[in-house]
Amino acid sequence: MIIAIDGPAGAGKGTLAARLAEHFELAKLDTGLLYRAVGMKVVRAGGDPEDEILATTMAEGLTTADMEADGLRTEQAGSAASKVSVFPGVRSALLEFQRNFAANPPGDAKGAILDGRDIGTVVCPDANAKFYITAGVEVRAMRRYKELMWRVGEADYERVLEDMKIRDARDQGRDASPLQAAGDACQIDTSGMDADTVFDTALDFVSAKA
Repeated sequence: MIIAIDGPAGAGKGTLAARLAEHFELAKLDTGLLYRAVGMKVVRAGGDPEDEILATTMAEGLTTADMEADGLRTEQAGSAASKVSVFPGVRSALLEFQRNFAANPPGDAKGAILDGRDIGTVVCPDANAKFYITAGVEVRAMRRYKELMWRVGEADYERVLEDMKIRDARDQGRDASPLQAAGDACQIDTSGMDADTVFDTALDFVSAKA
């Protein structure tokens, strides 16, 4: 079984992916972490995430150890990821990694679940079930603000909101694999839903596909 989950930042993709992975005994890959790792490799090398040649080079040399580096969940990493992800060379370098994970999930997993921006449209177009998880930008910004307050103890809501709007525009407007819902995806707006309701809705959809 392969499940694809797409959607903008802060919509609840990761939470849903984790619960579905546990329920169906699937290996989970947060593909956004790949792009965050590439972006932070560029930053830590003293480069600019908007440097296409450097970003592509870092993507081609990405290792599993890079995905365990500190700081990949920060807003800086998220912004860097959004910048490097517009480059076709970066996306091409990471595409094979993602597809191999889906086709050969590690351990004794019964399949794989991947969440990101172009899983259902590009990475796994033949996934058994596809989701597009979204929410209003103010709702998503507040979720991220609360997460940052809990994680690091400080955050600026207005800055988080502005950064999220910029990332949304960049992700949806890029030429290479823009963020969009697959035609056969189950679309869920989580703005007024709690995690349990989102999970139950998704579970019903996957079960109907089985």
